[in-house]
Amino acid sequence: MIKSMNIAWWVQRWAELIPDKPAILFEGQTISYRDFCRRADRTSCWLQSIGIEKGDRVAVMLNNCPEFLDLFLACSRLGAIFVPINYRITSVELDYFIKNCRPRLFVHGAKVADVVNGLALESYLPPMMVAQVGGVGARGRIFDFDTATRSFDGKRAFLTRSLGPADPEEPQVIMYTSGTTGQPKGAVLSHRKTFFNCLNADIFFKLHPSDIMLVFLPLFHSGGLFIQAAPIFYKGATLVLHRKFDPLQVYRDIETFKVTKFLGVPTVYRELLKVPPPKRGDISSLRVCAGGGEKLTEDLIRDCAKAGLGFRQIMGQTETSILLWASEEDPLKKPGTVGRPVFHAEVCILDDRGHKTAPGEIGEIVVRGSIMMKEYWQDPVKTEETIKNGYLHTGDLARMDEDGFFYLEGRAGDMYISGGENVYPAEVEKVLKAHPDIQEVAVRGMADATWGETGHAFVIVSPGATVTGAEIIGFCRGRLAKYKWPAKVTFKTEFPRTSLGKVRKNDLD
Repeated sequence: MIKSMNIAWWVQRWAELIPDKPAILFEGQTISYRDFCRRADRTSCWLQSIGIEKGDRVAVMLNNCPEFLDLFLACSRLGAIFVPINYRITSVELDYFIKNCRPRLFVHGAKVADVVNGLALESYLPPMMVAQVGGVGARGRIFDFDTATRSFDGKRAFLTRSLGPADPEEPQVIMYTSGTTGQPKGAVLSHRKTFFNCLNADIFFKLHPSDIMLVFLPLFHSGGLFIQAAPIFYKGATLVLHRKFDPLQVYRDIETFKVTKFLGVPTVYRELLKVPPPKRGDISSLRVCAGGGEKLTEDLIRDCAKAGLGFRQIMGQTETSILLWASEEDPLKKPGTVGRPVFHAEVCILDDRGHKTAPGEIGEIVVRGSIMMKEYWQDPVKTEETIKNGYLHTGDLARMDEDGFFYLEGRAGDMYISGGENVYPAEVEKVLKAHPDIQEVAVRGMADATWGETGHAFVIVSPGATVTGAEIIGFCRGRLAKYKWPAKVTFKTEFPRTSLGKVRKNDLD
């Protein structure tokens, strides 16, 4: 077993070396590294007591909270596979995730009980245990997570060779990302990948044990979990954890805890800039304000710099985490750049023949090395489509200049990003096509001042049907997470098409 590549081992070592140092600050709680290790130990013991074994999936649908991280560490310690699930999704979407990853245990928060209760959990095969954080649900036999784990306080999990990762390439996490076919895909991420992602983040953030990292991005995403939380625990630094993003609370905690670093999507920075300067307090402790996940503008970068939020840029995806990075000065010297490749990976641009492009030529961004996912969970076809000749194909089209800076030129697919969340039109189209009055639909992203991009649905109604745009948008309720709903509907009598009959979305207006 290579312990040094296991996040549970990092926390255990820091608990031995700096036991009293704060690991997590959360809503008035100070959780030291000793406390954090103890919490992970008791969670591990509880998981073992209910029969969780190496390779079992443990699905977790929680907002940002210490229990999320307890379960992440416990699964890493035992060799179970941690499956974080977006708590904003609907019952229909949750049903797909559960049937796809088939968890042995599903842990959810009290606030999403209504979504969970919309499913017949007792009918799933293979059978699945359920636990709730924040009180027991009203129906069925559901573990009270808090009570169950507390009974193991002070105990440590019994580990044998069959438990824990014996190989750093063993799966640690299945993290879901949408697909162009409309079905989410589970990226299988190894312990080695997490380790090298942390090394990249260490270089990018210039991390130090004295750092205070503020995390308000959801931990079920790569940005919150692998770019912020995991690297902080690798470094023995401190995490200030927020349940959700609140601009005023961000400013308050930066001043209170002397936060040195954080990461946000551009929507976050736009909201932070809306707060009047007198209400921002003292943010002089900040050293790095990183961002990525959406299209950036020079104006936003300059406005952030003027406000003391110097913007350091990253680009990546769930399958790889950080791929490219840029300093605060790079986008101003090289307008439009998304940066240069990270240190621990080979990132390049290939043309249609699989050859590396010359400077100025457009091709697809590809990556290989230790930060690649292993595969898509139980989807060999999609895996083979994505990983070819050792390279993971990102689907992003770009060119590179003579200094090695990358510039995005579009996407091989139609994905757009709304408020930091990936949205694939195919998934939205699949839902809207089920509407009885819709004959055909095409969805694409459009610019939005608040969210970066939102959905624009173009609809051809069925003969004789009458339906309004509001009714079409409302049809998404209960079928899609709200951030995937189109913000605008335009009715058409026909769509522009290619010679093969494919809709030319770029020509829709």
